[in-house]
Order: sequence, then C-alpha cells, then structure tokens
Amino acid sequence: MSRVAKKPVALPKGVELNVQADSISAKGPKGTLSVVKPAAIEVTIEDGQAVFVTEDAALIPLTGTLRAILANMVKGVTEGFERKLELVGVGYRASMQGSDLNLALGFSHPVVFKAPEGITITTPTQTEVLVVGADKQRVGEVAAKIRGFRPPEPYKGKGVKYAGEVIIRKEAKKA
Repeated sequence: MSRVAKKPVALPKGVELNVQADSISAKGPKGTLSVVKPAAIEVTIEDGQAVFVTEDAALIPLTGTLRAILANMVKGVTEGFERKLELVGVGYRASMQGSDLNLALGFSHPVVFKAPEGITITTPTQTEVLVVGADKQRVGEVAAKIRGFRPPEPYKGKGVKYAGEVIIRKEAKKA
C-alpha cells in the first residue's frame, strides 16, 4: 500500500470527523469542509486518528491522495491556510473596499476582485495581499487568480508575485 496512505491522520481536540458512505466531513473552529470518498476505501477512527484501508490494488494511489486531502482538511479547520502576495512596481497598489479587493496594476482601470465565500482577503500594506481560508485548494486558487491579473515579468520583475517567489531575470537586448 502507499506509504502516504499507511500513515494515519491525527485528529486534534475540537475537530469532529464524520464518515459517511460516500463522503467525509471535518468540522472545527475555522469551519466545515467535506470531500467525496470512493466506496471501496474504508475510513475508520481509532484512538483519535483516522485510518485508511482498501482491498483494491488499483485504488491504493487514490487512498494516499484521500489521506493527504483529509490531512489538509483537518489542518484547515484548526489552523487555516494563507498565501501572501507582493505587488512589485511603481504605482502598484492594493486596497480593500468592503469585501472587494481593489488593485491598481498599471492598467488604465482599477482591477476589482470579489472575495469568494469562505475566503478572507486583507491588505496589511499597500503592496501586500493576504489570502486566508480553511480550504487549501481554494486559497491557492484565489491567490493564483489575483497573481494572474499581472504576473511578474522577467525583465524588470514587475507584477504580482507570491511572497518568497524568485523571479528569474533576463538580460535586456544589447544594441
């Protein structure tokens, strides 16, 4: 069996795991998340840990994937996930207008982005955007959409980039 699937998921205090025939839901202080579960994969709760078992050899890789998704769900409903974005460029600014993110990215118009349900967007400074939520996939998806408005370019490094992302710079043309 998959090495990932063999490792049980520890359930911290305050996290409630509900295993149905076709789904698994995790409820904690940060919210509730659920995922679809194949019928051939058995999930049991033993000693405060979720254990995964399957008899079908073809579903072994899927069991490891389900275990990783469930571990992210448990972490999400207890701690949550966050992605930090940085705006690099003269005049590039971010501000919040209610629940909408207003971005000035060098276009002739401001870019307005509505925060989806379950995601909180904040701007600690004018050049930083913080995307926070319980669902790791949705946090990453929202951060990627914001980055997609003006991805960093390789010549001057201007654009929206993830915090800690290294932009490989190109040398300008020589005459």
